[in-house]
Formats: sequence, structure tokens, C-alpha cells
Amino acid sequence: MKRFHYIVSLITALLTIMPVGAQEDDTANQQNRRRTPVASRGERQQAEAEDNMPELTIRAQDLNERMGQDVSNARWMRVIYRQVDLTKEKNAPLYYPTQPMNGQMNLFSTIFQLICEDKLTVYEYLDGYEDFSDAHKVALKDMLDRFHIFYEEVPGKGNQPASFIVNESDVPSADVRSYYIKEAWYFDQQNSVFDVKTLAICPILTDNGDIGETTMGMFWIPYESLRPYIRNTYIMTSNTNNVMTFTYDDYFRRRMFEGDIIKTQNLLNQPLQAYCPTPDSLKKEQQKIENQLASFEKSLWLQPDTTQALAADSKDAKKAAKASARAAKTKEKEAKVKAPKAAKPAKTTPTRSVRRRR
Repeated sequence: MKRFHYIVSLITALLTIMPVGAQEDDTANQQNRRRTPVASRGERQQAEAEDNMPELTIRAQDLNERMGQDVSNARWMRVIYRQVDLTKEKNAPLYYPTQPMNGQMNLFSTIFQLICEDKLTVYEYLDGYEDFSDAHKVALKDMLDRFHIFYEEVPGKGNQPASFIVNESDVPSADVRSYYIKEAWYFDQQNSVFDVKTLAICPILTDNGDIGETTMGMFWIPYESLRPYIRNTYIMTSNTNNVMTFTYDDYFRRRMFEGDIIKTQNLLNQPLQAYCPTPDSLKKEQQKIENQLASFEKSLWLQPDTTQALAADSKDAKKAAKASARAAKTKEKEAKVKAPKAAKPAKTTPTRSVRRRR
């Protein structure tokens, strides 16, 4: 009996203690929630944006190195600067959509996102030359301030640097209407290859201010550092076929764009406009350079002997003339054989004239 009373009292004590412990746990959880800071809108956007562009794996880096075009063995090379106008239909795949839509972004939106995620390094746009050294790296905050792009600064925690959040509506992707493209036309004698390599690209920002429309180069991007991120980004390149069959990398490698030459690398470092002041002279100089590139490529390969070709053509022409003459004679003979003979006129008796007598 005593054992029974002991068990009952023990159960009663346990039932009395448990609500108090649960209440204490709830109180502690509430206090922890109060102490935990709530993430700001900028921090939430930053956390969501961290997974948009994947990090490069070792395999992707190795593939990028193997796909790179080596120009160190080139025995001949000419560096060309072009300006690609995105308002032209052939260059429209780099411009549309101007705002991200259905998971698709244009080239500048992709570049801007990579810069904000600190996955792409850009370099200062200098007048007349490009310097891809650490001394000319462009910081994100300096770039945002220089081009008046609105952003939200999120202070870093501890030793981490501050981060910057830019809304999609504030990204000036619609105002980047052209690009500078630096490319190298080269001949690799060791591999017998004549090819073109894209070296760097530069977005050009168009500003419609009080003094009219002005353009300015934003920064230079080495193409080799950009290619791993755009190698698998598919774009639409045709109005008649809306299937996305080409990537940004295909677009540059196949030179599917259309750009006017604005400069060639020369000893005086002068653009074409420095010695071609009129539009006609500029156009003639651009066409001259294009013809020089085409003629150099043509001269690399063995051409047939023109004299032998002309002689062969003349012989063929004579043979063809003789054959046509023989064919004409044969047709004429066949026509004579098959032609029906003309019918002889029927014989008639002559009539005598009778003179009437009076």
C-alpha cells in the first residue's frame, strides 16, 4: 500500500514539473527570436542572387583553357577594333530582351550580374589602349557611382566587405546600345590556321542628357574570363526560327555580328577618324582594310595557274563550238531526209485559140 501511494505521488510531481519546463523552453525560444536580427531586403536579395551564376568548377576551367585560341605561334597578326551597333537587326541577339524575362537576359545584364557577384573582373576604359593589370581594376562601387546607377549598400559582417544590391529596373541594360570589340586576325603557320580571336569587349553607355545624346565606354572585359559563363547561355538568332540553337560564345566565335572598323593597331595609335575626316573617306578606308584581310587570307593558299586555266577554257570553248557545229549539220541533214518531196503539177492539154470569123 505504501508503494502504491509512493508511485501516485511521484506521478503527480512529474505532471506538475513538466508544464513549467515547457513554459521555460517557450520563453527561451521567444528571447532567442528577439535577439536574432531580421534580414533586410538587401540581404535577402543578396542571398537569392548568390546561386544565379554557378561557380566555375575545375573541369569548366580546364575546358575554357583548352578552348582558348593560342596566338603565341602566330607569324602574322592584325588587331582590329570594331563598333557593334545593337540597333541593327543582325546584332539584336545581344540587346534583347532589355529586361530579364522568362529566365532570359541580354549580354549586359549577364555581365552586370557577374560583376555584382564578384565573379568577373573588369578594367578601366582608357583612351587609346587597354591595360589589364591590377592597377586598372574597376571596383563595383566606383563603377556604380561613376555611371549614376542606384544601389543599396549592405554592410559586411566582421571582416567581410560590404555588398551592393541593384534592382533589375536600375540596371542600364537598355541604355547599352553598342559595344567595342577588340579582335585579332592571325595566321598560325605551325598549325596552318587563319582565324579570328575575340580579345576583349567594352559596353558603351548611351546617355540622353540636356546637351543631347552622348556615349561613353564603361569598362573592358577580357573575353577569356567572360566566356565560361556565356558558353552555355542560349540565345535566339533568327526571326524565322525561334529555337535557341546558338550560345553567346557561338555568336562571337562564328562572328555572327556586324561591326564597323573604327581602329587598327598602329605605331601612332590613331583611330581611323584621325586621318579620315569625312564619312566617304572613312567608308573607303574601312573597305580597304576589309579587302586587305580578305586578300591576305586568299594569298595563303595555292591558287591555280591562270594561264593554264585560260588555255583550258579556250580549248573547251573550241571543242564546244565544233560540237555545236556538228550537231547543227546533223540536224540539217535529218531535216532534208525527212522533208516530203513536192508534188508534181498535173499535165494539161494545151487549148487552141480560135479566131472568130465574121
